[in-house]
Amino acid sequence: MEKIVIAIDGYSGCGKSTTAKTVSQLLKYLYIDTGAMYRAVTLYFLDHYINLTNPKQVAKSLAEIEVEFERQGDSENSAVFLNGTNVSHRIRSMEVSDKVSEVSALAPVREKLVAQQRKIGKRKGVVMDGRDIGTVVFPNAELKIFMTADLDVRAARRQVELLERGQLVNLDKIMENLVKRDQLDTTRSISPLKRAQDAHLIDTTHLTFSEQVEEILNLATSSMVKMGHHRKITQDN
Repeated sequence: MEKIVIAIDGYSGCGKSTTAKTVSQLLKYLYIDTGAMYRAVTLYFLDHYINLTNPKQVAKSLAEIEVEFERQGDSENSAVFLNGTNVSHRIRSMEVSDKVSEVSALAPVREKLVAQQRKIGKRKGVVMDGRDIGTVVFPNAELKIFMTADLDVRAARRQVELLERGQLVNLDKIMENLVKRDQLDTTRSISPLKRAQDAHLIDTTHLTFSEQVEEILNLATSSMVKMGHHRKITQDN
């Protein structure tokens, strides 16, 4: 069956990454968490006290940053390495969450990471999630998904994620962070978060995890069948 690019966009906390990861495993596709890439850059900026309004500092830092993914033994998850150091845990902190949307809005940051993402996706057989995958990174992706969920549901899910990492964060603080990120992500001048015209909308508010995975798998199968049919027609002609 033809391999495709699956682009999953949506709001923070609606289940993009977990769903995308599971879909990639079931399809035996490569999973790329673009949010982790932006978080790694944000962590570097925080650790090195980079002034986001200073273009020279930002450019110099970006030249020194290398973000890589590496599978950890038999684990289903890929570790995120920043300049050779495993930062998988640190990039999920609230400190990084509070700043990642601001860093992601910087043109040089997006240019560097989008170029990396496009290079990875050229091979097809990729599930990539983020904010602008279907609109900017892969506007011609064979399958585009836009995920959303009610704010209170998203906040509760994020709180559970943080608790699982040993971080106890007040629900109100999490909701405040999500509202701030939504505002920054949807109004930034460069690659704002928005639904692509041909993206399938999936509201996960009342869906179980299994249901949202199943819905995307069904859409992916349909897209792969269409691709194969199109390829056959083209060859016959």
